[in-house]
Amino acid sequence: MKAHTKETQATMTPEKSLQYLKEGNKRFQDNLKANRNLLEQVNDTSDGQFPFATILSCIDSRVSAELVFDQGLGDIFSVRIAGNFVNEDILGSMEFACKLAGTKLIVVLGHTSCGAIKGACDHAEMGNLTKLIEKINPAVNAVVEPKDESLRTSKNLDFVDEVSKKNVELTIERIHSESPILTEMEKDGEIKIVGAMYNINTGAVEFY
Repeated sequence: MKAHTKETQATMTPEKSLQYLKEGNKRFQDNLKANRNLLEQVNDTSDGQFPFATILSCIDSRVSAELVFDQGLGDIFSVRIAGNFVNEDILGSMEFACKLAGTKLIVVLGHTSCGAIKGACDHAEMGNLTKLIEKINPAVNAVVEPKDESLRTSKNLDFVDEVSKKNVELTIERIHSESPILTEMEKDGEIKIVGAMYNINTGAVEFY
């Protein structure tokens, strides 16, 4: 499989880009990776890059977007931060990726059993991590069940995963509210912004 070129990127639509990721995740689950010569892709992309998607994911070592979507060099922009939330710098990166570099899809990818989400559920405090976790607190507060405080901790993995999903939804809301550029591009059909969850037990990605 060749690296994307300006010509192949131009043929991609938001829907086609999403389908490429779904097909890649299916290959990953089936352990049937596409045949790629990565050194050849290094050479092919040395004069430029033409990725079709931008993926915001957690720094979790089990959730490498290139691997779980079976993509090669030059295929996707990968933005990673614990808890997969956005800030001004990440929004700027996404605007660059879509408006200037031509990607057609933004995926906000959460995952099950997320450590950053667990920390937020437990109201953990430690150095700079405290400020990071504060950015996830709105998702914790937005999940109203269970009401029993003893069940609203990292020990309750169902609660943790519900907070992860809500965090993805709130992150997409922030993209819409804080980036007029991306919102306008989506309105015009140039890009699509979607949420997804990666299951660390199965390797499957569920889009929603």
